[in-house]
Amino acid sequence: MPRTQRNDNFIDKSFTVMADIILKALPTNKKAKQAFAYYRDGMSAQGDGEYAEALENYEEALKLEEDPYDRSYILYNMGLIYASNGDHDKALELYHESIELNPKMPQALNNIAVVYHYLGEKEKVAGNSENGEALFDKAAEYWKQAIRIAPNNYIEAQNWLKTTGRSEIDVFF
Repeated sequence: MPRTQRNDNFIDKSFTVMADIILKALPTNKKAKQAFAYYRDGMSAQGDGEYAEALENYEEALKLEEDPYDRSYILYNMGLIYASNGDHDKALELYHESIELNPKMPQALNNIAVVYHYLGEKEKVAGNSENGEALFDKAAEYWKQAIRIAPNNYIEAQNWLKTTGRSEIDVFF
């Protein structure tokens, strides 16, 4: 049974009904509609913490989806799952792929920075300060890119850039 038929609560059921109506009304081909259905089921599974199921749905959506913009969001969501499961290399790979398809995706840039910052912290704790600082510098570059696209977002990152001396300007917005 598809995930969309298993939704228990009113909000999920309402969203599913509305999404189905919109999907039927959209002047797109059958393949694109199927890709969206898999993407929607992936998002639902991800929201429920069913990451293996979400990844299966996203993989199916990627097989069908041709639009680069839509593919970027599928890859981004897959990156979220891998990052939350501690597979930072795979998460970085997916975030980079999403940015290749959609360079104006600040959330992917932010998440790349978060991963590099996290890895930098781990290096410093392990006594590898030089490697840690190099990873912090990488994080800074990605946060700067994200902030240029969305200057009112990522306030903590802006503060970190400023307090660590990695910001060239005081205010981004």
